[in-house]
Amino acid sequence: TAHPDDQLLVQKAMNLKNYFCSDVLCRGEYNPMTERYFQEEKIRIRIEPEDLQILKEGTVDFFSFSYYMSYCDSVIQKQESGQGNMNTGGANPYLETSAWGWQIDPKGLRYYLNEVYGRYRLPVFIAENGLGAIDVVEEGKVHDPYRMDYLKQHIVQMEEAIRDGVDVFGYTPWGCIDLVSLSSGEYAKRYGFVYVDRQDGGSGTGKRIPKDSLAWYRAVIQSNGKNL
Repeated sequence: TAHPDDQLLVQKAMNLKNYFCSDVLCRGEYNPMTERYFQEEKIRIRIEPEDLQILKEGTVDFFSFSYYMSYCDSVIQKQESGQGNMNTGGANPYLETSAWGWQIDPKGLRYYLNEVYGRYRLPVFIAENGLGAIDVVEEGKVHDPYRMDYLKQHIVQMEEAIRDGVDVFGYTPWGCIDLVSLSSGEYAKRYGFVYVDRQDGGSGTGKRIPKDSLAWYRAVIQSNGKNL
């Protein structure tokens, strides 16, 4: 909400969840909010003077991250819980969700690209982005327009971020071929451009079937994102 307490909560969450590690990697120092966090949580970290120098000298050349979704947070308004992989929070009523309840927020990608580039002024690489969905084989083929639509929306917003001035130099979707989902431990949640005939419980032949999205994404790559 627009309540000041919620705005402070979101700012704290961004600093202690998203920037907690990346400030060390990109700036060579801990986020200022971590000192209070360590004190309140009674966490003591032994740091020698030479450690701080090593951190300063060991920063990265570019910033990379995985992006699947966003979520909300509030101390003022009770929210329906949103689903996710590592971080979860309140559901956003303005967003659609996947079959597994993950919020689909392409513009959130543009938002975060602008945030991290404005903060670090480092080239940015999107390491993971994709949709876990239930794919069905029909007459030897897999039609997955929902996956193409998801990726298209995110690629369009990535282009918008580039037009905003963000130096985005790479993007890789997750993933190229179906595999066991890390977050749910199941085959039923499929991400790949290639279907693998393997089901939960281990049954299946292992046969691979190219999905419609494979030919589509090949054209996207060949046109450097122009042919969507």
